[in-house]
Amino acid sequence: MSRIGKRPIPVPAGVTVAISGSHITVKGPKGELARVLPAEMIVAHEGAEMQVKRPSDEERHKALHGLTRTLVANMVEGVTTGYKKVLEITGVGYKAEIKPYGALLSLGFSHQIEYKAPAGVSITAPNPTTVVIEGASKELVGQVAAEIRSFRKPEPYKGKGVKYQGEVIRRKAGKAGGK
Repeated sequence: MSRIGKRPIPVPAGVTVAISGSHITVKGPKGELARVLPAEMIVAHEGAEMQVKRPSDEERHKALHGLTRTLVANMVEGVTTGYKKVLEITGVGYKAEIKPYGALLSLGFSHQIEYKAPAGVSITAPNPTTVVIEGASKELVGQVAAEIRSFRKPEPYKGKGVKYQGEVIRRKAGKAGGK
């Protein structure tokens, strides 16, 4: 039995869960998330917790068991506490400005990059070199952070670019110089 899949998912007060077939909707203080789960998995909601069960010990069902449980648990956590990713911008003249539609990024190109945030994700910048991405969906927050980082990945010589907070960039030595 999957160690992750067999763990119950606690449902805190203030969170409502609606299950209809393979479609699940979770509502909470931070928003509402909906997802279609694999049809083979059985999600049971009893009292203040949910349980994910698999129909057999087939290899496919074993693989989907832990995945389904984690997806549902992430939905519950997202509508209660939410998810957050912090990006740091390093480089002379590199900065981010927050606009009503998302962010305007200056990353050393001849043009500025306009990034439009999808619904359910908020982008803030406590200072011009830090971007904070918040939302209820772990998948969407991570995707937005990855897209912004992909505009200018950190380079190994000077470390200029957009990186995740806490990410370590392996630095390389430059040219050795004349002899």
